[in-house]
Amino acid sequence: MTVLDLLEEIEDIVDKAPGVPLTGKVMVDADELRTIVMDIRKSLPDDVHQAQWIKEEKERILQEARSEYERLIKEAQKQADYLVDTNDITVRAHKASEEIIQNAQNYSKELKMRTYDYMDKILFDMENKMDEFGMKLFGEMYGQLEKSMGNLNDILKSNREEIKVMAYNTQHSSEE
Repeated sequence: MTVLDLLEEIEDIVDKAPGVPLTGKVMVDADELRTIVMDIRKSLPDDVHQAQWIKEEKERILQEARSEYERLIKEAQKQADYLVDTNDITVRAHKASEEIIQNAQNYSKELKMRTYDYMDKILFDMENKMDEFGMKLFGEMYGQLEKSMGNLNDILKSNREEIKVMAYNTQHSSEE
């Protein structure tokens, strides 16, 4: 007999037992209940083992189901990735993106080259203006220098003439 059957038997004994007036209690045969409790104890380990086995079996089945679920999900993901990778739209999108990237790189290179040309032209113009400015400045400086040198030469000549006059005057004043 199973534990459940034995528990039902106890319920039947209690339900059929005569009541004690004014107490709400019933009278049962103690030996009969002890016998049933001992039978429950004897059968309980079998039921507990069976319940433990059922629990372990349930866990094993759940684990297998989880593993199968994860395997199916991975397989479905691989299949989806494959379909996306081989999809004609994806292939065309990859090709179009590569063309866009190449065009952008070419345009960037062209802009850099135009920028370098523009910078070179500005620097060339600046160099020419600096040469012109230098020549003008040098010309003005040379003119000023030439004028100063001319004035200096005039002063030197004038000073020499004065010295000659002084020397002449000195030479002629002692003879008199």
